[in-house]
Amino acid sequence: MKKLVVASLAMMFALSISATKKAKTIPLQFNPTNGVKASLTMPNGNVVNYTAYTKLYFVTNVEDSTYQYMNIFVPEGASQDAPIFLRTYVGGYMASEAGYPQAQDASGRALAEGYVLAIPGSRGRSSTVTKGKKTIYTGRAPKALLDLKAAIRYLRHFDQLIPGDAEKIITDGTSAGGAMSSLMGATGNNPAYAPLLKAMGAADERDDVFASVCFCPITDLDHADMAYEWLYGNTDSRKSLSTTKQTLTQELASQFPAYLNSLHLKKTDGTPINADNYLDYIKQIIIKSAQEAKDAGADIPDSIGFSFSSEANFQAPVNGGMGKKRPMDMPRMGKKPMGGMPMMMQKRVGEYITDLDMAKYLNYVVNTQPLKSVPAFDSYHVDGAEASAENSEFGNTQGSNVNFTVWSAAKAGTTLSDEVKENARLLNPMNFIGDESTTVAPHWYIRHGARDRDTSFPISVNLATKLQNSGKDVNFKLPWNRPHSGDYSLNELFSWIKSILPAK
Repeated sequence: MKKLVVASLAMMFALSISATKKAKTIPLQFNPTNGVKASLTMPNGNVVNYTAYTKLYFVTNVEDSTYQYMNIFVPEGASQDAPIFLRTYVGGYMASEAGYPQAQDASGRALAEGYVLAIPGSRGRSSTVTKGKKTIYTGRAPKALLDLKAAIRYLRHFDQLIPGDAEKIITDGTSAGGAMSSLMGATGNNPAYAPLLKAMGAADERDDVFASVCFCPITDLDHADMAYEWLYGNTDSRKSLSTTKQTLTQELASQFPAYLNSLHLKKTDGTPINADNYLDYIKQIIIKSAQEAKDAGADIPDSIGFSFSSEANFQAPVNGGMGKKRPMDMPRMGKKPMGGMPMMMQKRVGEYITDLDMAKYLNYVVNTQPLKSVPAFDSYHVDGAEASAENSEFGNTQGSNVNFTVWSAAKAGTTLSDEVKENARLLNPMNFIGDESTTVAPHWYIRHGARDRDTSFPISVNLATKLQNSGKDVNFKLPWNRPHSGDYSLNELFSWIKSILPAK
């Protein structure tokens, strides 16, 4: 019965696509001789020559010609074996036009590395077309993801003509684009999207990818509010809110433990993760991030919650020395060993992080940038709040704002339609990891800044942990002192990409 309901909803969405506007029919095509030569000067002064193929429509039923095409850039000397780097510039769940390589971000770096670069456009919550005197919103959920999936299918459809290997597609995005990158990686070939893609005229090909790069993904939206309040609900910022808002915070936070426990996550050693040890799990990830930064020369103050050891590295818990005792003849720091000679390779006092006061640290994060309102995501008509970007994302073709969680809908005095429930399901990668009918990307690079409050740490932590638990190769960090941002540490990113590529 569940499959029948999903199929019926999918058919309904497919019909709505065709009904909103008489789509412009454009055949899928790629002409290798239509490229235009161009070049890009990188920050180091090197010049990358490439051939640009632009305005490549990736569906035959083009509803919105402003966005539903892709630009492809082939660096000089690229072969059919080159990886394809697919960069989406989606932000705020807004529409995103197909762009051109940028020297300062991962798109330009990909070209410099010899990778074929694909930059697809996609509809979003802001995209509209005019039909008669009516304005039709073309990009409400899950349209952006469908466009990106269609772009992947296009790359596979013309794999023999386009330089680059469609079996080595690497997606990259930041914020809502990071969410899209995670969805491209997590939902490959899932049948729930098939009728929607067919109605659009996407190529009849696979849409799984080789790897996904996700910077600060704003995702798992149906649980993002509870995770946000669970993490930040006890900060001074939240305690200064009105009594009504504090009550909302407490209600949301109380829902998170049950959701977390339902995920059945485990640490790398097999230890179950639950609401009792989860905050410590996050703490250890932050300590590791701060330790790496300190080892590289960063100044990590103790005023924001860190504790430091004055001992040698083998005694610091974060470095694996927990439980080891000092040898009887080993002097303390600053002392001379027996014989009067100073110790060699002594470590500075405070070099090793031993603990973190999470309450103090979370207040530090909040002080660097104010928290979002309560609720942070599904806010529409909750205690008189305005609609969020996410409320717009789940609206309809008439431009409505709607609630997308049961809790907020109840607070707003409404209920969720089956269509909204299904759209929320289709836009959450957590629903597809481990699904036998889905081809999940084998490789993942996930980053969420250690002071990024645009969504809570648990969103990325849960995504990375669930992927690890399902046997995927996951490179995950909460990079020290990073705010909400992406495409940083490009040397590290592209070293990782090289490490996952098959040896030549």
